[in-house]
Parts: sequence; C-alpha cells; structure tokens
Amino acid sequence: MSDTKKVVLAYSGGLDTSVILKWLEEEHDCEVVTFTADIGQGEEVEPARAKAEAMGVKEIYIEDLREEFVRDYVYPMFRANAIYEGEYLLGTSIARPLIAKRLVEIAQETGAYAISHGATGKGNDQIRFELGAYALMPDVKVIAPWREWDLLSREKLMTYAAKHGIPVDYAKAGKKSPYSMDANLLHISYEGGMLEDPWAEANDEEMWRWTRSPEQAPDQATYIELGFEKGDVVSIDGAAMTPAQVLTYLNKVGGENGIGRDDIVENRYVGMKSRGCYETPGGTILLKAHRAMESLTMDRELMHLKDELMPRYAQMIYNGYWWAPERTAMQALIDASQENVNGIVRLKLYKGNVMVAGRQSVSDSLFDENIATFEDDAGAYDQKDADGFIKLNALRLRIAANRRG
Repeated sequence: MSDTKKVVLAYSGGLDTSVILKWLEEEHDCEVVTFTADIGQGEEVEPARAKAEAMGVKEIYIEDLREEFVRDYVYPMFRANAIYEGEYLLGTSIARPLIAKRLVEIAQETGAYAISHGATGKGNDQIRFELGAYALMPDVKVIAPWREWDLLSREKLMTYAAKHGIPVDYAKAGKKSPYSMDANLLHISYEGGMLEDPWAEANDEEMWRWTRSPEQAPDQATYIELGFEKGDVVSIDGAAMTPAQVLTYLNKVGGENGIGRDDIVENRYVGMKSRGCYETPGGTILLKAHRAMESLTMDRELMHLKDELMPRYAQMIYNGYWWAPERTAMQALIDASQENVNGIVRLKLYKGNVMVAGRQSVSDSLFDENIATFEDDAGAYDQKDADGFIKLNALRLRIAANRRG
C-alpha cells in the first residue's frame, strides 16, 4: 500500500459519480484518480475529462476499450452460448470484469490504496465489481458510497452538488429519467419507472433506443452471411472485421429489423427479483448464428456436454465470478470445443426474427449427405444395425418391466 492516499473512481461525469468524487475527497481525505471507459455505450466520454479537470483531478484516465471488451469478454462468452435463466444475454454482467480489471490496474499504476464505484447496495454490479477487484488485487480497499452515505435520493444528490459547487448539467440532472439505463456495445438495459410493475406492457417506443418495433421494421427480409473461425465471427458478407466492428454492424442491421428486444423478470444475486427490458440486437444474431455453426461442425456428445455446463457458466458471469478458477477452467474446455467451429452461416432477418437460411463448412462439417439421405445411400449405412442397437438400449427397460410383472 502506498503512503499516498489515492482512490481510483469509476467515473462517468454524471451527477452520481461527480458527487462521489467530491464525497471521497471530503469523507476519506484522499486524492481521486478518475477512470472513464468507452465500451460502446454510445455517448461521448471525453467530456468527462473536462468535468474531472474542473473538479481539480490531476490523474485522469479515459480509455477506448471497445475492441478488448468484445474480443476478450463478449466473444468468449458467446462461444458458450451463455444465457442466464433462459433469456438474458448478460449484457451488463459481462462488462463489469473488464472495468474491475482496469480499476485495479490503474490503482497499481498510480499507487492508490482503494477503488470506488457508483453501484448501489441493492444491485448486482457492486458484487461484480468487487469480486473482480478482490480476485485481481486481494488487498485492495473498496469504497462503495451508496453503502455508506445518506444521500439516498436524487434531491439530496442535487443539494450536495449545489453546496459543494460541483459542475453538473443541472438542466439535465434536474429532469428525472423514467428509466435507469445501462449501455455498452452488447446491449442497453432499462429498469425502473413503469417497468417496476411486471404486468405493465413495455410499449413505450420512446424508451427503446436501438431497435425499431417489429411492426415498423422493413417488409423486405435482410440476408447476411457470418464467417466463423474457431467459434468467433471474423467476417460479414465476406468482408473481414474486428470483433467490435462485427458487433457494431450487427447492432445496426439487427436494430433496423426489429431484432433483440426482451422483457425479463430475473433473479438478482442479492436475492430479489427485478424486471428489466433489454435491447441486444447484435448478440441475438450472434447467438443464433453460432449455434447454427456448431450444429454442423461439433461432435454430438461434446455439444451436449457444453450445453449442460452453459447454465452454470452463465450464472457465474451473472453473479460476478468471471475471474474465479472455475470459470477460467470451464472457459478452457469451451475454447477447446471451438477448434472446428469454422465456416459460414447465412441468416434471414425479418421483423424481429432471426432465421437460419443456410450453413456450410468446407473443412469441418460433420454432416455426411451420403449417410443422412432418405434416398438410396449405396450401403453407407446398414439399417439392419439399428436392430441390435435398439435392443441393447432397451435391455434395462425390459428388465424393469418384467420385474413389475
């Protein structure tokens, strides 16, 4: 631990983190280092620099992490076809390990003894940030203001900002948004407001930012071809793309076709249920395409094993255990399973639907037309073999039936 009292703050420049910055200086008598990450949230991050400078911050980190986010976090997760509780594509969850990693790396670079975040004491993000931080820097101190202070309303935050001369956009800050939103290159989420009633339909078209409603999507279908190498999309319609470019493009074309909206009641790790709406157009397309590519190229038992492990893998990510040994061990198995997941998937996008229109793999397909055909297979498969196969597999069932008399 350094003698210099520094704290690295995950900083957006908004009302909450601006208040936190000043509160840390006042309550913890420390120098604050700010860290602002661009992970594709669709907002300019550079204004955070000016806001931090106006508050006297000397060490300011502004970083474009979009490629790292998709390459090292989103893509590995999609190799597993991870879905939490059958619906949630883990858009918020998968961003937290990267932010936690950079927080502790910056703490080590600057000699800071602590990190801080703006997650509340009711949600999952506090757990994800802190489990990640402790896994990577065991002795780091974590300061979570929402678990310490009494500024538990927007009005109290505004009063504190005014009292301490904190430069925030008062016109914007004074207008309460009906929803709490989180965005990155994989998704955007909405919670709060009318969504707190699980019976209320999420039909507010002004809420949805990335996608058209299926009713307003084009009447003509869109076809795209995704090229896979070892389970990852590396090209679209024959054009090579980086991971972030792939997801950016799929978000655009998916959103235009009304793809990726979801309305979920999920179980938070802290114990409560919460209702949220999500837009994940690119991720929805990726999942469909990846499963189609695996169906052609992956061994049956390996695929089934991976599918059995997937819910546990998804739960680990949701609960914040990205850096845990069980997740890294499972990732090694998942990555090894992708060695032959190579080829092209053709998709048809139409009014909220993603349909597989074709799949091919010149080098790694396990689909043998000579065996699968319903026509004469010229002896490639001896149908008489099925007789013994069925009888052997029925043996235990027949024994049990005889015992029952």
